[in-house]
Amino acid sequence: MRTLFRAVLLLVVGGTIAGGLAAFTIVRRGLSTRAEPSAVEATLARTMRHLATPMAVRSQENPVEPTAAVLEEGLMHFADHCANCHGNDGRGDTEIGRGMYPPAPDMAGAVTQDLSDGALFSIIENGIRLTGMPAWGTGTSEGARASWGLVHFLRQLPTLTPEEIARMEDVNPRSPAQFREEEEQRRFLAGDDEPSTTTTPTVAGHSH
Repeated sequence: MRTLFRAVLLLVVGGTIAGGLAAFTIVRRGLSTRAEPSAVEATLARTMRHLATPMAVRSQENPVEPTAAVLEEGLMHFADHCANCHGNDGRGDTEIGRGMYPPAPDMAGAVTQDLSDGALFSIIENGIRLTGMPAWGTGTSEGARASWGLVHFLRQLPTLTPEEIARMEDVNPRSPAQFREEEEQRRFLAGDDEPSTTTTPTVAGHSH
């Protein structure tokens, strides 16, 4: 009984200290997303991310074989759905990724790569609360298979080749302004002086 009391007391004291530090940080730095997360916030966020994934899921092994087709599907899905925030190389060095709070993580770095396949799967399927990471899960077996396949591709991020990144750039979503600029460059290089009648394409989303 005394041990339980001590554990509860330590939990309350620890929570009070963490809350006080968080409050002090907010008062001193405000709530701008441009600020770099403090060490306390980063530790708390990683702890909550860990606790948010049930142990049974964290310990799951990837049931999908990492075939060439699966890796290709993962590459295309990442380029179409994830690269706006995470970048084609997974480093998070994009305008949107840098503007999030916390910023989009370096998915090619050790902090992410050290996560289990089950943890990565859970993050893809369920998202992470209070961050910009959405839940991509559809609740179907096909969606789960796509998420497990994407986990295999995430393991390839540290060793992506320039050729693979170039292929991903062709799949990245374009805004109408970006498409018009690329079309004008294409016409200029082709020597086409006639006004373009090409309409802005709609990027077909990959099923997930």
